[in-house]
Amino acid sequence: MVATLLITWAASSHSIHTGVGIGRSRVQHFLYASLSNPLTTPRRKGGGWSSNQLFCTASLIVNRNNSQGKKRNPAKPVDKSKINSNVSPHRAASAVRLLRIEQGGAFADLLNADYRESAIDDEMDYIQRTLGFRTNPLDARNTRLVTDIVAGVVRWKRYLDYLIFSLYDGAKNVKDMEPLLQQILRIGVYEIVKLGMPPYAVVNENVTLARAALRAGAGNMVNGILRRVASDREKDMLPLPKVEGDDRSKARALSVKYSHPVWMIRRWMTYLGQEGAIQLMEWNNSPPSFSLRANSGRGVSRDDLVLLLKKLNVQHELSPHMTEFVRLSTGLQSVIQAGLLKEGMCAVQDEGAGLVVSVVDPQPGETIIDCCAAPGGKALFMASRLQGQGSVIAIDVNQGRLRVLEEAAKVQALEGVVNACQDDIRSFAVGASIRADKVLLDAPCSGLGVLCKKPDMRWKRTLKDLEQLILLQDELLDAASLLVKPGGILVYSTCSVDPGENKERVESFLTRHPEFIVEAVHKYVPNEFISEEGFYTSHPTKHFLDGAFAARLFRVSI
Repeated sequence: MVATLLITWAASSHSIHTGVGIGRSRVQHFLYASLSNPLTTPRRKGGGWSSNQLFCTASLIVNRNNSQGKKRNPAKPVDKSKINSNVSPHRAASAVRLLRIEQGGAFADLLNADYRESAIDDEMDYIQRTLGFRTNPLDARNTRLVTDIVAGVVRWKRYLDYLIFSLYDGAKNVKDMEPLLQQILRIGVYEIVKLGMPPYAVVNENVTLARAALRAGAGNMVNGILRRVASDREKDMLPLPKVEGDDRSKARALSVKYSHPVWMIRRWMTYLGQEGAIQLMEWNNSPPSFSLRANSGRGVSRDDLVLLLKKLNVQHELSPHMTEFVRLSTGLQSVIQAGLLKEGMCAVQDEGAGLVVSVVDPQPGETIIDCCAAPGGKALFMASRLQGQGSVIAIDVNQGRLRVLEEAAKVQALEGVVNACQDDIRSFAVGASIRADKVLLDAPCSGLGVLCKKPDMRWKRTLKDLEQLILLQDELLDAASLLVKPGGILVYSTCSVDPGENKERVESFLTRHPEFIVEAVHKYVPNEFISEEGFYTSHPTKHFLDGAFAARLFRVSI
């Protein structure tokens, strides 16, 4: 499930290992808790962050002291009066953020999604604690550069490392190189190779950063490697592995060329073919675009939203699929700074996710259960379609993320329709007397359909995760089915493009539950999104939206 960009939230204080759940393994509980709450990070061996130390805004993750006095990562002594005006602010901020992402203390999210002075101050404090000095403040332009560079380096890091270690005679792999030095080199190579920045400026600025943050010798190394990269790029001589041999060898070469894990590529090659896999990786490596949903809960129509965007000079186009949605390629920061999100005029939501709500087809007067609701994008959209009549019961295992949903419901004037409930749906469904008209299970999944917007996710997922998620999805589907009244609808959805999480889960469910049948979605979404089986499928390279899946299942008997 995709988190919206506008809201500030905090991780719940309970341990991810103490949830209520029934009949599940320890690893499944961990996956459910951690995927339901992407703010939760298990304590790292030898120190680091624990789950109740992480607080998140849409712009950054902040590691704070807790009352238990746990050890913090060592940091350089700081002198707040010490400002190094020679160091590029956006490169210093990018290097520190990338270092924190690598260590598990931050996400590669939009730094400028919540453009507040306090957020920028927090980021500057991280620079100071990590490097031992402050830089000049980050202005709006530098903040956008941090966003672009961090996301780009995370996307391309396997390819960047391949170039670096092709030219570096010292460390033989990533683990052998000094972490901060590695991030500075990645930034410089990315700026030269992918952003096409002037090499002389890139070399000079990154050498200055390396010398200030590390030592003179590190600056000399950065100078040598970046100059070589710039020279080889100019001569069109940058090294690349050849895509040849058996499927495993091809996948390894493609893993470097397009910077994705080998296991993902091999899986995509199996059901998409090599060209299909390449197209999907090219999409994942492209700059993301965003959509805004006009909030009808506050009486805002799409026409009203378009007028507001025109006043802000934000380029946009209307969604051809959904009457509430407007597409943006740029200008999201202007929308945020104008307060349109905070005032509840609109919400950031992909059309792919919006079409899942169309499959549910909420109608006034209905009772709808959203089983894994937080942070609430689909729950709020469903609530807006009820037009003040009926209710959405939003259930989620994580209390902190439910608070986000409740606050968003107030902002969007939907608090009278949305009722939040903290519980594991597997516990909730046992002995529950409620039977709903419609039940949505937007299941925890691999997120393989949203890698364009979440560049760090590709490096966090493993094949073992996928296998465990499939078991979890089956358990959640079984539980959700208990909450559907006879003649009611169960909608199963994911933000994955993997058949193992999508149609195969539905097929498996139907063998266990003959009381349900597939109801084709032809009445609810455009034909171009409908599979042969009657499911809704959005594929990035076909529809240019986030990947998504939904099956509409009708309960025919008690």
